[in-house]
Amino acid sequence: MGRTLDEVIASLPAEEQAAIEARYQELKQEVESLRQLREIAGKAQLDVAAALNIKQPSVSKIEKQADMYLSTLRSYVEAVGGKLELIIRLPSRPALTLQSLGDVAGEGAVASRPHGHRRKRAAAS
Repeated sequence: MGRTLDEVIASLPAEEQAAIEARYQELKQEVESLRQLREIAGKAQLDVAAALNIKQPSVSKIEKQADMYLSTLRSYVEAVGGKLELIIRLPSRPALTLQSLGDVAGEGAVASRPHGHRRKRAAAS
């Protein structure tokens, strides 16, 4: 008869068991979809629809989208009671949190110019 996963893990050195447990805890903190996020938050699609002032089928559509505006994602996350944070991971750098984007920047934040717009050069004297 075969061994169970728990038996296999128990037979490993303590260091490997600790690494497996740490990775398991990381994976428990990840969600696969907006639907799963909503369910973890204990919300129904109707709750989210009411918070976003849209109809329930629109919530279903958002949950099935593979690509969306960050503003849509932010609104959805806030509707289920969360806060959206963007984490940037660059090589050889600690993780960075992006605080604002473009025109949704808070006071004191510098917004970049739209692509394709260049400053006019001053005429030479």
